[in-house]
Amino acid sequence: MPFDLVLRNARLPERGPEPADIGVLDGRIAAIGPRLGPALRSEDAQGRLVLPGFVDSHIHLDKSCILDRCTAEGALSEAIAEVARLKRDFSEDDVYARAEATLVKAILQGTMRIRTHVEIDPRIGLRSFQALKRLQRDYAWAVDLELCVFPQEGLLNDPGTEELLFEACEAGAELIGGCPYTDSDPVAHIDRIFAIAGRFDLDIDFHLDFDLDPSWMHLDAVIAATERTGWGGRVAVGHVTKLSALPPDALTAVGNRLAVAGIAVTVLPATDLFLMGRKQDHNVPRGVAPAHRLAELGVTCSLATNNVLNPFTPFGDGSLNRIANLYANVAQLGRKAEMLRCLDMVTAGAARLMRCADYGIDIGKAADFVIMDATDPAYAVAEIAQPLMGFKRGIQTFERAAARLIRP
Repeated sequence: MPFDLVLRNARLPERGPEPADIGVLDGRIAAIGPRLGPALRSEDAQGRLVLPGFVDSHIHLDKSCILDRCTAEGALSEAIAEVARLKRDFSEDDVYARAEATLVKAILQGTMRIRTHVEIDPRIGLRSFQALKRLQRDYAWAVDLELCVFPQEGLLNDPGTEELLFEACEAGAELIGGCPYTDSDPVAHIDRIFAIAGRFDLDIDFHLDFDLDPSWMHLDAVIAATERTGWGGRVAVGHVTKLSALPPDALTAVGNRLAVAGIAVTVLPATDLFLMGRKQDHNVPRGVAPAHRLAELGVTCSLATNNVLNPFTPFGDGSLNRIANLYANVAQLGRKAEMLRCLDMVTAGAARLMRCADYGIDIGKAADFVIMDATDPAYAVAEIAQPLMGFKRGIQTFERAAARLIRP
């Protein structure tokens, strides 16, 4: 019986220097080895690097592509206020169209699994959530999209928000998120989010500690709640820019606590670089939490996009490989092993954070893979190699031609 698809001459770093073929049956990897047999369709990777698809563990599709509507651009508080003003007028179709434009960019950059945060409050109601549920269904052929609903404007100080969060959870939200720094009682906010997670049996993903004052942290309350509820392995925190301001010994202590508690960390370098340190007029701090050092301590870590073309981040093309390269620059990582760590944090590490059980190029796993215009994974990050072709469950989802110099 022939394979449905054989991707021939794929460079799979974990399997040594020799190219291998990947055989696919019924959307799953059925065989990996040299010179596999006949197939209904064959593609030749020509010795190029093949990855199991990029994984974006933190993006905001609902408020992407609104830069042309904004007047504020700069401080975090201004960005939050600007989106709060604009989203009152978001229609479901408007959210869908903008989110779709960003999602397509991500797919074309080789992203195959995404966690998008969705704002829920009385200003927007469930319109963004409903739009992204439609998008989730419409693009299931190309990307696994999970929705994390959260109260961007606060919870206890925003009447009606909790009831809307309940509605979204009952309607199929995959996760519950929190944003305690926008609430009048941040610790009570954290406790309520854990209570909602327990009620609906959901994982949690917080926006947390988004400033550069390391003298106090809401992370302490998240760690305590995780341990108290037994939710270890089901909690992630994003940003935690305060960690960038800690000296090495203090960072190690926090990292060890996170590892023991089972709390994962997502760092968002594009947004954190843009928003942090704006009170300084010279010697401006980077404000990017050292994910690689936390990973060395056993913390599950990812790098992610966060925002695209809005007042939080007025740029972005959906490329996670570009984000990995940006982080390597900011963190001053240049050794091959360090580049590989950065790549891991937008692929396998991010998949671990999202608890993707069906991820990786291995027999029995979903046939999700992307061919990169590179042969070495470290150099793929160093050179921001382009994805040339992608397959989701064995079905091709995109392609782009490799650049070719035309000599006279």
